[in-house]
Amino acid sequence: MPKKDKNDSEKLTTVIVEGILRKKGQQVLSLNLTKLPNAVSDYFIVCHGNTKIQVEAIADSVLDETIKELGAKPWHKEGFENAEWILLDYVDVVVHIFTEEARWFYNLEKLWADAQLKKYQDKKNNKEALND
Repeated sequence: MPKKDKNDSEKLTTVIVEGILRKKGQQVLSLNLTKLPNAVSDYFIVCHGNTKIQVEAIADSVLDETIKELGAKPWHKEGFENAEWILLDYVDVVVHIFTEEARWFYNLEKLWADAQLKKYQDKKNNKEALND
């Protein structure tokens, strides 16, 4: 089995964030889980949209960008039926796209509070990462 390259997860994370920001995803952040024991993946990417339609559009944008830029398709996807929480599982990177209400109800940021957090924002198409 080929050795997993840490940069692959980081490249995938970058492309996912670009797809999210393209559709104006809100409060975009990544949780680096690599240093946590028994973590299910390397990174969680979390964001929310203002409506279910926007949540679907964000998910579609992520799917389009990852295929176009990296030829990567998710191993599993779910949540498109009600679009309150769409999950795109790329194995090493898992994307969680919520409605705002669902995001704060499930509060993954608090659940995984031990993870290193990186916030992203899009200032007039000038993407910027903010570290905490």
